[in-house]
Amino acid sequence: MKLLNFTLIKLTLCLVIGIYIGYYITIPLQLSLYTSLSLVCLLFLCFLYLKNKFKNSIWFGLITFITTISIGVLTHNLHDEKQFYNHYTKVVEIDESASKEITFRIRKQLKPGNYYNKYIIDILKVDSTIVNGKSLLNIEKDSTLRRLKTDDIYITYSPIKDLINPLNPNQFNYKNYLEKQYIYHQIFTNQQSVYKTKSKSNTIFGYAAALRNTINAKLKPYNFAPDELAIINALLLGQRQDISEDVYNNYTNAGAIHILAVSGLHVGIILLLLNVLLKPLERLKHGKSIKILCILILLWSFAIIAGLSASVTRAVTMFSIVAIAINWKRPTNIYNTLAISIFILLLIKPMFLFDVGFQLSYLAVIAIVTFQPILYKLWSTKIKPLDYFWQIFTVTVSAQFGIIPVSLYYFHQFPSLFFISNLAIIPFLGLILGLGILVIVLAVLNSLPEFLANFFGSTINVMNLIVAWVSKQEAFLFRDIPFSLAHVLNSYLIVASLFVLNKKRNFKSLTFMLITIMVFQGVLIYTKYETSNKQFIVFHKSRYSLITEKSNRNMIVYHNLDSTGFKNDKVIKNYRVGNFIESFKTDSLESIYKVQNKMVLVVDSLGVYNVTAFKPNYVLLRNSPKINLQRLIDSIQPEVIIADGSNYKSYIKRWKATCLKQKLPFHQTSEKGAFIIE
Repeated sequence: MKLLNFTLIKLTLCLVIGIYIGYYITIPLQLSLYTSLSLVCLLFLCFLYLKNKFKNSIWFGLITFITTISIGVLTHNLHDEKQFYNHYTKVVEIDESASKEITFRIRKQLKPGNYYNKYIIDILKVDSTIVNGKSLLNIEKDSTLRRLKTDDIYITYSPIKDLINPLNPNQFNYKNYLEKQYIYHQIFTNQQSVYKTKSKSNTIFGYAAALRNTINAKLKPYNFAPDELAIINALLLGQRQDISEDVYNNYTNAGAIHILAVSGLHVGIILLLLNVLLKPLERLKHGKSIKILCILILLWSFAIIAGLSASVTRAVTMFSIVAIAINWKRPTNIYNTLAISIFILLLIKPMFLFDVGFQLSYLAVIAIVTFQPILYKLWSTKIKPLDYFWQIFTVTVSAQFGIIPVSLYYFHQFPSLFFISNLAIIPFLGLILGLGILVIVLAVLNSLPEFLANFFGSTINVMNLIVAWVSKQEAFLFRDIPFSLAHVLNSYLIVASLFVLNKKRNFKSLTFMLITIMVFQGVLIYTKYETSNKQFIVFHKSRYSLITEKSNRNMIVYHNLDSTGFKNDKVIKNYRVGNFIESFKTDSLESIYKVQNKMVLVVDSLGVYNVTAFKPNYVLLRNSPKINLQRLIDSIQPEVIIADGSNYKSYIKRWKATCLKQKLPFHQTSEKGAFIIE
């Protein structure tokens, strides 16, 4: 492909490969450092040898690529805080039963959970030992107390606990997600046990948070509805923590969630606005340079205020390069621009590579610049309004070529009416953003007219209503679509083959497309073979019992949830989607299950069991039965005792001690996760 003729793209691919190697293979920091230095020296010597010979050498290119891969590994290791000598995991013994005096700084506020306010913190000191490293802080919710502020330093006396692994199959791995942000432990406490200390040190994130708080304080007197204020924060300040679950789901189901994430669309509009507003500066001496500098300062100030998320950082980096090229009237290749921005960002933040927003942003932009010109040529009109909407339509459709496979892999749904919400909102998004910036500036200056605030609030409300209407068209929203990583990779091969076939309609291009289709069929056959197995699973479900028998792509679910609870339950839904289940039925819980020549005895709250006719291999205790476990073990002699999430913790603790005394395996689903018999 011609794209691979660009050196920057090749080097970026090598850097990506290096980061993946560094993430999946543990390579000591010193080894990766010495290897990279050696390769850089070798590359320099090779350059000196070849520069006067005026000929290309495959060895120079090969060493360059290997060096870039090594730099990718080194970049990952240099950013991995766990490799630092003073990381708290290296100098402090982690004991979940022992409380420690922990001094920490608030780095970032997260979206609150059901029971806890959540923060990312920098641990500064454990007891008397100065350390570094990030952790997750969970503070019990208390509506009477204010949330902690970014950059403030506190002391608490609590144990440092491990992050919890997912307890059920195909569940979202929150532990893995946090570890990709270099967060390896968590702390649980309440606000009364957190003591603020005096500190004058402030970071740029603290100043940005303070500015956001000031803006929100200035906007509150204008009586914006909570959902309107939350959308303003998302659109203009990059903060989505306060968006209600209903509004967030509406934007997701309508295929318009990208509108709430400050990304290339928003930054591109802001760049156009700045380019127009700062045009008078060009009249000054060195005016163009001053204008570029002002644009870059304002763009990066906006990125900092928006929290430097992966999407906004990516967008500002890319448009900074575009702004320089536009104002210096230098020709740019969009693929090179994307490659430069990826390369720079991954050198600074290598774990952005695993961020879903980062992946979707770049895939969308690549798809737009690749496919939009092709789609736009399919139809033309001289009516400008129609042509404008046709451009937007082709842009939104083109973006789907890039994001659908990854979106299906992560979210397992496809909103087929995405183009309606985009056609209704995107044409006016520039007006909304420009008006929003004006509203914020006037509010901060205490000069915001009431009618302007009301008009802007009404505009946001109309946008929410449009999105809500689109999201309610359930017939056009395809949910629970199984999609594996193999499907993702093969989907992009098919998309690439279609692009190649459109460019060169010859036998080779057609053959390539047919091969990708055959490979996709092979992936489907392999997936069917891989999921053709039998499983018996006791899931973990707090206060309830949930059991599944799976045979190939069919399963039976035994449970004691009510109809509403079962319909909204994500445990079974995630398992169904992850295992490509085609049909399932539900039934009430039974007292005995036969699983591949093995027997499972269920003892419920009645505590009644009769095993004169058979000897069970497993015993499942549910609903806190009042039994003498010692007597049950002596009479039945099972291989394993299982306790699911429906039992009291005090009962589980007593049963665990009994099994430990008898040297009998005890499986507690709240600790070890679902119990699976293959």
